[in-house]
Amino acid sequence: MLIGILQTGLAPEALSDTMGDYPDMFARLLAGHGFTFRSFRVVEGAFPASVTECDGWLITGSRHGAYEDHPWIPLLEQFIRDVFTAKVPMVGVCFGHQIIAQAMGGRVERYAGGWAVGATDYDFGGQTLTLNAWHRDQVTVVPKGATVVASNDFCTNAALLYDNAFTVQAHPEFRPEFVDGLMQTRGKGLVPDDLMASASARLTEPLQDQTMADQIAVFFKHPRAKSPQLSE
Repeated sequence: MLIGILQTGLAPEALSDTMGDYPDMFARLLAGHGFTFRSFRVVEGAFPASVTECDGWLITGSRHGAYEDHPWIPLLEQFIRDVFTAKVPMVGVCFGHQIIAQAMGGRVERYAGGWAVGATDYDFGGQTLTLNAWHRDQVTVVPKGATVVASNDFCTNAALLYDNAFTVQAHPEFRPEFVDGLMQTRGKGLVPDDLMASASARLTEPLQDQTMADQIAVFFKHPRAKSPQLSE
């Protein structure tokens, strides 16, 4: 199954040289599930020719806000709506979670409560998953047709399930060493020191990133009908 990775941000150069860029992280996360990958740097205006060019789509995280004025953002929103029309499975992570919600009629805002950084506990229908986080924007209004499937006290809409999309606010692709690197390269002067200290104290805690990888893989592979236009 070919998964198209829509890259909406770039990892810091100081980290990507040794840890890879975001598509590399997702390829590692989803290794062993039978996927192949093709990347598109939509953040630089490089879009797929068609929503059917790949069997599924994955939208990465980004340092940009979904509400910011960049020429590639409305193009990505239209691509997302076209993916929904074509009923191609799609996964969104962090910014991907937010931009899908925004494209489908929800709202994304800078959260007044501040940042979530590092190992964070989420309630997935009674199952607690600890995943890395790095965000201060949140989906504040859930679009019609989406169901909230994970939350915590800080982030009410932490994961959403649509007919053909599954999105999570957390970063299951981020390993602890990458979060540590982000705190050193992007966090200083931006994320409060006490929050980074708390995140540093949890760097060695076990994560359920592979549990999330399994859920993503199951979602991509779940049998679903294509749109009538595509089956003719």
